[in-house]
Amino acid sequence: MALNPFFLQGSSSEQRLVQSLINEQLRMYGVEVTYIPRKLINVDNIFTEVESSKFDDNYSIEAYVNTYEGYAGGGDILTKFGMSLKDEVTLTISKERFEDFISPFLAAEPDSEVPLSTRPREGDLIYFPLGQRLFEVKFVEHEDPFYQLGKNYVYQLKCELFEYEDEVIDTSISDIDRQVEEEGYITTLRMIGVGVTAEASALINTGYIREIFLNNDGSGFTSPPLITFEDPLDNTGTTATAVGVLTTKGGITSLKEILITNAGAGYTTIPNILIQGGGGTGAAATCSINTAIVGLGSTGVTAITVDSGGAGYPLVPTVTIARPDPGATATATVGASGTITEFTITSGGQAYVAAPTVTISTPTRSGVLDSIRSVNAGSGYQVNETVRLVPNNVSMGGTEAIIRIDSVNGSGGVTGFTTVYGGYEFEVSSNPSNDFYEARGGSGSDNFRLMVDSVQTVTGTTATGTAVVSAGSTISSITITNPGSGYTKSPHADAPTVTISNENQFKNPGAVQATAVAIVNSSDQVSAIRITNPGSGYLSNPTVTISNPTTIVGIGTYQFNEVITGSDSGATARVKSWDDRSNVLKISYVSGTFREGENVVGSASSATYSVSSYSADDTYDKYTENDEIESEADDILDFTESNPFGVY
Repeated sequence: MALNPFFLQGSSSEQRLVQSLINEQLRMYGVEVTYIPRKLINVDNIFTEVESSKFDDNYSIEAYVNTYEGYAGGGDILTKFGMSLKDEVTLTISKERFEDFISPFLAAEPDSEVPLSTRPREGDLIYFPLGQRLFEVKFVEHEDPFYQLGKNYVYQLKCELFEYEDEVIDTSISDIDRQVEEEGYITTLRMIGVGVTAEASALINTGYIREIFLNNDGSGFTSPPLITFEDPLDNTGTTATAVGVLTTKGGITSLKEILITNAGAGYTTIPNILIQGGGGTGAAATCSINTAIVGLGSTGVTAITVDSGGAGYPLVPTVTIARPDPGATATATVGASGTITEFTITSGGQAYVAAPTVTISTPTRSGVLDSIRSVNAGSGYQVNETVRLVPNNVSMGGTEAIIRIDSVNGSGGVTGFTTVYGGYEFEVSSNPSNDFYEARGGSGSDNFRLMVDSVQTVTGTTATGTAVVSAGSTISSITITNPGSGYTKSPHADAPTVTISNENQFKNPGAVQATAVAIVNSSDQVSAIRITNPGSGYLSNPTVTISNPTTIVGIGTYQFNEVITGSDSGATARVKSWDDRSNVLKISYVSGTFREGENVVGSASSATYSVSSYSADDTYDKYTENDEIESEADDILDFTESNPFGVY
């Protein structure tokens, strides 16, 4: 039998009244909480599982706390996996308030991130300010009380204390974000704030150790052995010194090489080398010496002193010692047609025995006229005469373009023209009334004006030349074999470069370039330089150049939760915190491995610093004792000699 139509089960006006009363009660007796919707980042479509999510929005809403004594949870219990927090809370919020003030914003988000926006969702977070805790919505009850006057008015959110995993939380509310700055698996990047180039100086001498031969690398070393040379017979000489470098293969530690720290001086006979200490045995080495007293091959680099260790060297820098015989240098002169007309030798170099290779840079001109049009025909011009267009920055080296007039009208106004030479460093015009190029030269009385619609970059033909070696073993001249084309007329900042080879194949064999390697300490400074080849033929102390640190000055401030990327490794992570005083960057959600020496760039801040070191250990979690457990286990079970569980 149908319901009595004369008794309403709830009119819309009554429903609105009930909703208003509920809203008022919530404002009077509720607590203002922050609703934080979960956004899905990655979803496994096979298992329909959320792999990663983020919380970067927040909405304030009043809520009534249904349970408050101990949050009505199961309490905190200690399990074999650690402390388990079971605090729970049940909150009541207004259905109307959620639908009016939160749902519209959620509906504007992509469905892939927020698949449901009409009601609160399981998995969303609630920040409870009284306890400064984050709760996760586990169940949404929307039928309690049950259809009063035919409608539901509230949502009951049954929440459990949020267990943080790898979610991205960045609500822009400091009280909330601070809760997770030290949570999760956090690793450390130590960055370089300021890099300073190291400096060193070299000393040359005669009668020095030329090369060390490791005849037997020995075994059983626990530390580098002491390397000792016999004194030179000449009492005024200097005893050589060296250090050993160890290597471990197959569990056996032996000598890898011996590097010279001082090549000595005054040796006329080959000295004996004594290798002792370091816990090893069996290592033996011999050496060769340079006994020349006079002539091109008599002197080599015997010692290198670090004058300044610099700063910011997480990786070993390159050490370059100048050659004993400097190479020749030259410049090229470019004519009006864009071809090389002359080479000028600025330094003839030394010790050339064969004509070296000459390399001239390939010409490239940018800002060359591509498409131009007339904005004022002018008057008084004649057919076949040429005019010039001057780029705005001609004082900085721009080159004029040449325009040929093909046709004129009765008053000598230009009606047709051709670009003969496109010039250099022109810019596209933006406004015909005030951004044009005025023709210069010619017979015109009223100037012809042109607007540039587009420019291009043009690559020309590379010039070639042959070096001429003089009787004094220097380069006396360069003969042009191909003048090339498309070069920028001299003088210009982009003038062609001329490189004359200084390789050994063209030089006197008595001159050999010295080589060395740098040693970097734990403070990222160059602490020493070891000589790998003293070279020969030096007439004066050569310059020693140490390559620059990766970053000279770090810039910017990393922002919380922004993504950072390693320039070489491609590794990514999210920023937890940045300390610009200690240059320590705490990161999480790491993908890949950051490399020492590479630049790390922030996606939002553009902050850029170089990596000094990367520690993959979470040293900020007081419950993380993996290293200690492993160390204790190693003391109990020793796998280095045999398997304690037997052979199988």
